[in-house]
Amino acid sequence: MFEKEYDVIVVGGGHAGAEAVAAAANMGSKTLLVTMNLQTIGQMSCNPAMGGIAKGQIVREIDALGGYSGIITDKSAIQFKMLNKSKGPAMWSPRAQNDRMRFAEEWRLALERTPNADFYQEMVSGLLVDDNVVVGVRTSLGIDIRAKAVVLTNGTFLNGLIHIGEKQFGGGRAGEKAATGITEQLTDFGFDSGRMKTGTPPRVDGRSLDYSKMIVQPGDVNPEKFSYLDTQKLKEQRDCHMTHTSALVHDVLREGFDRSPMFNGRIKSIGPRYCPSIEDKINRFADKDAHQIFVEPEGWHTVEVYVNGFSTSLPEDVQYKALKSVVGFENVKFFRPGYAIEYDYFPPTQLKHTLETKLVENLYFAGQINGTTGYEEAASQGLMAGINAHLKINEAAPFVLKRDEAYIGVLIDDLITKGTEEPYRMFTSRAEYRTLLRQDNADLRLTPRSYELGLASKKRLDRMEEKLKNSDKFVEFFRNTSYTPEEMNPILDEVSSASVKQSDKMFKVFSRPKVTMEHMLRLDAVSAFVNDNNLDTEVLEQTEIQVKYSGYIAKEKNNADKLLRLENIKIPDGFDYSKLKSLSYEAREKLEHIRPVTISQASRISGVSPSDISVLLVFLGR
Repeated sequence: MFEKEYDVIVVGGGHAGAEAVAAAANMGSKTLLVTMNLQTIGQMSCNPAMGGIAKGQIVREIDALGGYSGIITDKSAIQFKMLNKSKGPAMWSPRAQNDRMRFAEEWRLALERTPNADFYQEMVSGLLVDDNVVVGVRTSLGIDIRAKAVVLTNGTFLNGLIHIGEKQFGGGRAGEKAATGITEQLTDFGFDSGRMKTGTPPRVDGRSLDYSKMIVQPGDVNPEKFSYLDTQKLKEQRDCHMTHTSALVHDVLREGFDRSPMFNGRIKSIGPRYCPSIEDKINRFADKDAHQIFVEPEGWHTVEVYVNGFSTSLPEDVQYKALKSVVGFENVKFFRPGYAIEYDYFPPTQLKHTLETKLVENLYFAGQINGTTGYEEAASQGLMAGINAHLKINEAAPFVLKRDEAYIGVLIDDLITKGTEEPYRMFTSRAEYRTLLRQDNADLRLTPRSYELGLASKKRLDRMEEKLKNSDKFVEFFRNTSYTPEEMNPILDEVSSASVKQSDKMFKVFSRPKVTMEHMLRLDAVSAFVNDNNLDTEVLEQTEIQVKYSGYIAKEKNNADKLLRLENIKIPDGFDYSKLKSLSYEAREKLEHIRPVTISQASRISGVSPSDISVLLVFLGR
């Protein structure tokens, strides 16, 4: 039935698994995706959206590296928004609403069109391991499939347990059974495991809602897109809507607290802090009389609606009664109730930066198995695991992104250095160098590196180099071209900025906070340059950021370069920390457990103080 031996086997077909398959196969590895249901490849298990604060930057990074998530998001989008436009460009975050069915279909078709990718539908019940090296997987039918590397992307399926009120049943997702066998085997190998929880809201019939009572949430007037390739921008969009809970809704919900698995002890694991259930919200924020509810369509043509902000595991009758009390939901009809799900994960401090496990060679973990939450976080890990699995079996150098290179680098470094005891979600605040890690320049940061790997195409590289050349040329134009007071002062008066008395270079006046590219384009010399060079909106945006934030960018780059020196100081393999009596007991314990590769990584471990780092530097001759 199968190849004698695959290069890479990926277990699980969610966002992490799909990107892992695409990466390994596109780099030349003969790759097999084994999943319990081929109809749910790329399934949006929770909300029908991609991107958001920091998450949008991750999708753009995946795209810049040659992954598929950005392309598929663009092909299935029904609305696009650039969030945080009122703030600086480091905070701008793209987000798209998606057609859930089209998104999964586009993922399936994209993988089927990928050379070197094979598919098999069945549950993987265990791993084949020979002398601490993974050599394949075993399915529930007892079939052994051999491989040089295995990537586990099991999502919420490992011993998944679904809760709705006092009812509970095994499952990895509504309507799908849990995966068993893998956790038990991994703990036998010496892995630590834990339990986490996530939840999802009810899905309802949009025909039963009264949108006239809600606040319309339209997409951007001029919507952008995720992929740096030539995917189409949206020409029409579907509106979302917003409504609110009330004190009445909260009172109804409280009636069911005694039957809530969160409050009666049935759920013992920790859920996502930044995406709490509605019962958790009204319990933790008892002083608030209302919480926002976002009403999100599931696609272009379906009437199914996602009730964002109403995640719950309360009994279905309480869910229904409470939701009927929400403005606009008075006649609501349920498609299915919300639920919570508990599942196994493995603390990610047991991984290397490549996402290979420390205990079993050539075995990689990606996605929620590592304690993360979110499609975007999972997809980025899948991409990196797929890349590194291919590189490892071909005896090539690993591909690791540093914290100043990508949000993906921040994510993975946080996970393996600090670990996580609650579902990890990416935020812009987690990155020290977010001025460098913007959504607009992900291609400039990452496409050259991905092209060197053989993953990003020549077409991607050419587009990136053209954009860089044009934006650099445009920045130089502003540095070298002067304005006259007569043409500039009307613009400055309009934005209440001090007028100028003599000519000067455009770069200087363009750097003022209230002066935008739109204003500068009114100058004849600027509009002529744009038209003569056929510059697109991406180049205009990139140029404006380079002009306005050049000082901040240079300062942050300088800070990153200073810390890079610590990144270059390697800690020898098998280093015996017990020899260093000057280290604090906590530092010694944490360093022994995590085994950092560099001094820089050691400095980011919770409990390792600056004085402990000084001890290490002295011992290493620095």
